[in-house]
Amino acid sequence: MSEENQASLYERIGGEAAVNAAVDLFYQKIADDYRVNRFFENVDMSKQAAHLKAFMGLAFGGPNEYTGRGLREGHARLVKKGLNDSHFDVVLELLGETLQELNVPADLIAEAAALVESVRDDVLGK
Repeated sequence: MSEENQASLYERIGGEAAVNAAVDLFYQKIADDYRVNRFFENVDMSKQAAHLKAFMGLAFGGPNEYTGRGLREGHARLVKKGLNDSHFDVVLELLGETLQELNVPADLIAEAAALVESVRDDVLGK
């Protein structure tokens, strides 16, 4: 197996600096998108960004520094506010746009999207 194939997605997209840039840009997009921004009203976005950065590190095979709630528990109040598959689809779309803007290769974007897709049911409480 080649060294590139052994590297985690976290390492292949650029590590901590890339994840930090992606999360910051992603949340700018979320804030500007009328389809999902209501779910982030009255949310401390710096705290939210720190949680997502830590979670992405874990999910993408980087350092495990995530100490937040599980996905089901962490999103339960949003599900009560109406979070559904259409909103999840928007989040996937915005994540893809974010990674494209940061010049992440298409195969790595697809890999990231597949990881996010794999937690859809937990996020949506299904």
